[in-house]
Amino acid sequence: MYKPLADEIRPSSLDEVVGQGHILGKNGMLRRIVESGQIPNMIFYGPSGTGKTTVARIIAERTNRTLRKLNATTAGIADIKAIISELDTLLTPSGVLLYLDEIQYFNKKQQQSLLEFIEDGRITLIASTTENPYFCVFNAILSRSTVFEFKHVPAYEVEPAVQRAIDILAERNAVTPEIEPGVLRRISSACGGDVRKAINSVELLFTAAKHDSGKVLLTLSDADAISQRSAMRYDREGDEHYDILSALMKSLRGSDPDAALHYLARLLEVGDLVGACRRILCSASEDIGLAYPQAVPIVKACVDSALQLGLPEARLPLAEACIFLATAPKSNSGVMAIDAAIADVKAGKTGPVPRELQNVHADGTGFEREQRYKYPHSFDRHWVRQQYLPDELKNARYYEYGDNKIEQAAKKYWDEIKR
Repeated sequence: MYKPLADEIRPSSLDEVVGQGHILGKNGMLRRIVESGQIPNMIFYGPSGTGKTTVARIIAERTNRTLRKLNATTAGIADIKAIISELDTLLTPSGVLLYLDEIQYFNKKQQQSLLEFIEDGRITLIASTTENPYFCVFNAILSRSTVFEFKHVPAYEVEPAVQRAIDILAERNAVTPEIEPGVLRRISSACGGDVRKAINSVELLFTAAKHDSGKVLLTLSDADAISQRSAMRYDREGDEHYDILSALMKSLRGSDPDAALHYLARLLEVGDLVGACRRILCSASEDIGLAYPQAVPIVKACVDSALQLGLPEARLPLAEACIFLATAPKSNSGVMAIDAAIADVKAGKTGPVPRELQNVHADGTGFEREQRYKYPHSFDRHWVRQQYLPDELKNARYYEYGDNKIEQAAKKYWDEIKR
């Protein structure tokens, strides 16, 4: 039966695991925990192909507990009950080490069914997830577990694994590999930090390569062909989706047009036109704001053009919008002002609308006094001093002029009038 190469060469010790030096290095916390033999409940969080399942298997082999594995995408309550039924029997004399893959797909009831047994130690849980566990794992499980983050593996650390895979395939097929310069680097960088994907690419490359007189030629052009778009990590409902959108907006805010274009390109390559448009529109008001009020209609025009054009042409107006926003002056005075006002409203600081501002139809119908509203346009320079905020907030100050040319000009204008 066919067995994927990635499974065949799966590491059998922590020293063989590719990457994750921050937790598995010489003084890494996870390594020290494993070597102690006292395994707590743990949640492994990180992208696919970064070693979560491999490390869980290594841990299971170093303990005297019976290993049980479940995948939350297919398992249900019946599977959990089957494992629970084995507890305190000859099948599991020292308890169970349960490896639960993709725990984010278990609902609250399914996760809570494990609590009693996690609590008394009969089940030691090692769960893995590609989603942020603080969003998808319920608090009762989180509070009893230690979270370890597995990070994507840099290309230079993937290269030795790629070379090892080539050597194994060459030995298996009794051939001598002739590797063009750049092949290892191309496969290692194109996998997007996913070691399993890199190994699978090697296997595919071997299958497609030309064999001649006991030699196999691994060419850069073939490596390019099998690696197309494979470095893209993206899930419209997952962390990567929100991370890239966040990075785009923060690059615009940070006035880095190159980074903004990079994240825009990643969004467009996976066809997320709407997500890109929404963040770009938001940045015009949130980050440029009153420093350049015309940014909003300009960016709106670019977004409208992009949505009408569709991909791939939409990249043109959106690129212009990103460069424009990244290089425009910045002000968040509007954001700070409305957030401060909302905070007071949420705190219950409201009070009745001042009589001067109430609807005029109420005059003469039993109110203690008439409205006496002063119409600003009837006064010099269209302004007159009167109270607009409720009495409870009459001295509140929400808006502070930004330190940009446009807002400072407005400040100077109103300081002169209100003086």
